[in-house]
Amino acid sequence: MAFRGPKVWLWRWRRNPLKRRADVVESWVVLGVWALTVLAGVLAGSATAGSVENGLAQERVEWRPLVGRLTEQAPGRAAASGSSSGEQVWAKVGWTGPDGSPHTGQVRVGPGSAAGTPVEVWTDPQGRLVTRPASASQARLRASLVGGLAGVGMATLPLAGGRVLRSRLERRREDQWDAEWARFAVLWGRPTS
Repeated sequence: MAFRGPKVWLWRWRRNPLKRRADVVESWVVLGVWALTVLAGVLAGSATAGSVENGLAQERVEWRPLVGRLTEQAPGRAAASGSSSGEQVWAKVGWTGPDGSPHTGQVRVGPGSAAGTPVEVWTDPQGRLVTRPASASQARLRASLVGGLAGVGMATLPLAGGRVLRSRLERRREDQWDAEWARFAVLWGRPTS
């Protein structure tokens, strides 16, 4: 392995008589792509996280628990008294909405629950059945995960675009090298190809 010497910071902007215009353009493209990648990722991630957290906070405010009653016996056998396996089955439940209209839906309950058993159901302002809203800590975690994913996804766009642009610059640089080698090969009396 050859010794390369100390690492030089900002080597792309150093003065060098062999540096070409394409090298200068590439150095600015690299800088711009990285700046745009970080900016796009942070902005998209924070905007998405804020939106998700606000949406989940609105659900916590608007969604309300109601007491519904099973309209039929839940399938399965009831667990022995004092033991709970954590198993739950789907059963039909009925409840009265905020406007007084009757509603029915399916919820998870313990197996073998009798008809008429009170069950907690969560509803939206229109009285439709919804899941329990996320707690504040769950909302923060979800918002962070979704925001991070959105940020990474958005950051890949300028990164991919920069990669395409750099490959085109590289191709152009290789074509220039080929043209210059062909010109010098004639001076040396050697054919190229």
